[in-house]
Amino acid sequence: MQYYGSGGIATQAQNASGFRLLAVDLLARGYGIGKLLTNECIKKAKDKKHGQLIIHSTKSMQTAWKMYENLGFKRSEDLDFIQGELPVFGFRLFL
Repeated sequence: MQYYGSGGIATQAQNASGFRLLAVDLLARGYGIGKLLTNECIKKAKDKKHGQLIIHSTKSMQTAWKMYENLGFKRSEDLDFIQGELPVFGFRLFL
């Protein structure tokens, strides 16, 4: 988490993994690639025996937001922060 590079308290989390800026090209969307990438991140966090996986999203990323919730991530308001004028919302998956 020391290299996670977000605002807020996420970089202080212990026994945690995180990923940032996970994206799928517009032409490749709708094929489950985002879910595959996210599941690989979950697997890597579990392999490291971390207890949680932390991510952030914005309101404009509702498709990703819904996918994260379907994978078991829960909103974690303690991880929220403001980037300039943009609200950024934290999510946590306990492993």
